Amino acid sequence: MGTQNVGKSRESVHVRNFERALLQDLYALERMLDEGRFETGVRRIGAEQELVLVDGKQQPALVGPEVLPTVEDARVVPELARWNLEVNLSPRLFGGTCLSEMEQELSELVHLVRHKAHPFGADVLLTGILPTLQQSHLSMQNMTPNPRYFEMNDAVNRMRGSEYHISLKGIDELEARHDNIMLESCNTSFQVHFQVAPEEFAKLYNLAQAVSAPVLAAAVNSPTLFQRRLWQETRLAVFQMAVDTRSRHHHTRHQPARVTFGDAWIDDSILEIHREDIARFRVMLHAEAEEDPMKVLEQGGTPKLSALCLHNSTVWRWNRACYGVTSSNGLPHLRIENRVLPSGPTTRDAIANAAFFFGLMASLGNKYDRIERVMEFDDAKSNFMAAAHHGLNAQFAWLGGTQPTASELILKELIPAAREGLINVGVDAGDAQLYLGVIEERVQSGQTGSAWMLKQLAKLDLSPELRYRTLTKAIQVRQFSGKCVHEWDEVRGDELGDFTPRYHTVSQFMSTDLYTARPNDLVDMVAHLMDWKRLRYVLVEEEDGTLVGVVSQRGLLRLLAKGKRQEEVLVKDVMRADPIRITPETLTLEALELTRERKIGCLPVVDGNGQAIGVVTTQEMLDVATELLEQQLQAPVKPFVSSRQRVSVKAEVAKQDESGTETE
Repeated sequence: MGTQNVGKSRESVHVRNFERALLQDLYALERMLDEGRFETGVRRIGAEQELVLVDGKQQPALVGPEVLPTVEDARVVPELARWNLEVNLSPRLFGGTCLSEMEQELSELVHLVRHKAHPFGADVLLTGILPTLQQSHLSMQNMTPNPRYFEMNDAVNRMRGSEYHISLKGIDELEARHDNIMLESCNTSFQVHFQVAPEEFAKLYNLAQAVSAPVLAAAVNSPTLFQRRLWQETRLAVFQMAVDTRSRHHHTRHQPARVTFGDAWIDDSILEIHREDIARFRVMLHAEAEEDPMKVLEQGGTPKLSALCLHNSTVWRWNRACYGVTSSNGLPHLRIENRVLPSGPTTRDAIANAAFFFGLMASLGNKYDRIERVMEFDDAKSNFMAAAHHGLNAQFAWLGGTQPTASELILKELIPAAREGLINVGVDAGDAQLYLGVIEERVQSGQTGSAWMLKQLAKLDLSPELRYRTLTKAIQVRQFSGKCVHEWDEVRGDELGDFTPRYHTVSQFMSTDLYTARPNDLVDMVAHLMDWKRLRYVLVEEEDGTLVGVVSQRGLLRLLAKGKRQEEVLVKDVMRADPIRITPETLTLEALELTRERKIGCLPVVDGNGQAIGVVTTQEMLDVATELLEQQLQAPVKPFVSSRQRVSVKAEVAKQDESGTETE
């Protein structure tokens, strides 16, 4: 997320001062390029690994700010959500055993964070999107307490002028609305850096754009969000929506998103990207100028270009142009940061993905003087989106007019090319064989992280909550087993062990598969619906989804008792209007208490706009009550409850449901 020191003032004078500093930095960069001040003749690589912290129930562990001070390593830094941290690998020369050294450092840092997280009841998970993550986790109270993140949230909200809307379709569909930037925290990435000389920047940047599609297709590891099966790499779509600052009129004008692949090849220089981003995207964050970059240059120094770097950190190109200063010699350098890779599934898989990218950059950079002469930009962009949607099954428009699948292209052309590229730059042959061998076996088997997860979800015959918790536990166990994802075995339904669900909120067990009616529908239609689907309750909503009532079996019986013909009656005439409703965050015990006190058998669940998103009925409450009582029996610190008492509670709930008292 870049520098953490940002200004809080929204006064225009401070923004204008930052804009002046931004332009000064751009002038300084242009002068440095003209005068040849950049480090050349050397190639370095690096990476950033984002981590998820999970608790013993495979839920997000909100302890990142507490864990971080105990790590005592400057390479480990905070991230947006309290359940995320990031580790930064040391830059190293591209050659020799750089890849195995990267894996060793990454493994050491991951295990360091694991060790420090254990006292807080947490562990580390490497995954593009945590399978158990729910929208209820994305509250502002779960944001890492850092001024930058709160300022970013305020800035995005001001620019958008409306709530966030997620609309995605895959195997399942997801339609959701949200009100803060915490959507971004759903995504966990592995970002790799590739140092380039100024004169080769345009050539290699365009190449990075072209190869991102096949690299992503082989690496997909984010197939779900909020317990919906969506894209093979859902992370890409979520990230764009999470920090989309465009209001409705911006969409009308075809304003590009701040998360972007771009719209054209670049021609000559990194300046094209920075000028485009300054022209297109208003200042989101600002800070006081640290220096006069022109004075620093006149004195023979290297400016930090902090204003330019801060603005650059608020435009999320999938291949980002980066400026930095090499710590060993104080010389400025340029990097391409490839941001397309998801976290995981293992540290070795991650380094294999990086090796594939680095190898293609080295090989195709020598083979093609300019990739844009043999590939249309629209094809590169279309390939990238196809990879996000379909992974290894994506159909590409490739060089020479061919249209291979991602698997065919990777196995026949790109793995040999990447291997040649690594060896030609002096990477250890054993390293090249090891990591590209991982890619080859993964693609041959078809078992990417996403493919493995979707297969396991399809075969697990469990409730939605248990299915995703079991999947998360299985990932956690396997990623530290020493086996890469293509070697992972199938998940067993009992992998959670002697686990009893702890239904803290109704979101963990409510039914979201709803059959609903409108107020002006015929009751006869609703009666048939309830008969066909064996429903005891049907929610009544307006066209926009706003809940307005509930129709129950008992209500229909009263209608019959009065001798009215159902085909002459509308739903609004028999529904219970303005029913008691709850939210997904309602505590289970509170919901149980509501059903007991109000003697009702159906609790509609609504979102912040009053729209129906789920329902909890007496039967679900009965199941939960039974499990909660069983947990109480097993906890010595709790009062003892006899089996006779447990049965009597079940009977009481059932009695409420069957009594003549109103139980809708």
